[in-house]
This record gives sequence, C-alpha cells and structure tokens, in this order.
Amino acid sequence: QVQLVESGGGLVQPGGSLRLSCAASENIYTLSWHRQAPGKQRELVARIARNGSTSYADSAKGRFTISRDNFENTVYLQINSLKPEDAAVYYCSAGYSMGDDYWGQGTQVTVSS
Repeated sequence: QVQLVESGGGLVQPGGSLRLSCAASENIYTLSWHRQAPGKQRELVARIARNGSTSYADSAKGRFTISRDNFENTVYLQINSLKPEDAAVYYCSAGYSMGDDYWGQGTQVTVSS
C-alpha cells in the first residue's frame, strides 16, 4: 500500500503561483496530479514517470509544470498565472505502470481576490 500525502494548497490571488507537493511512501513508477472542481468530474492534469518523462492535459500546457524528486519520493506541481477556473481539489496519484493505483486525500486550491 503506497501512502500519498499532498500539501501546498491554499488561497491564492488570480495571477499568483503555487507549488503543490505530494510525498509518496515509496519510489513508484508513475506519479500524477488530478483535479476536481465543484460539480465537475475529476480530470488528469499531468503525469510523470520515474525516468522524468511527462505528459500534460491540454488545459495544463504552458502554466503547469510537474516534476519529481526520486530520492525524496516526492512529486511537485508548479502552477503559474493562476486563474479562478484552476480552483479545485488537487489529488496526487501513484501507479506501478501508467495508471492510478493509489490516491492521496487531496489539497484544496482556491483562487480569489
């Protein structure tokens, strides 16, 4: 059982930046970030494999950057130029291949002036 603990969410003004962190209990192959806004389905934001290869949802290209520290078993999501529509609960997931076998509890991101 892989444990995932997210942190870094909070209230940010539009145009601001935020870095989310997710600490995994082991160095698992794929780490990903998803988000779920109120009344909407959870959506994939970005994935990163152990070798550093990344993929992004079209909506995340340009302002979102996923990265990982394999020594610390931590994945990060840098979000720049935050928009109100970025407000959501952001979830970290981990998988032994390219899937989502484990999920974190989520961290709330609120974008408001």
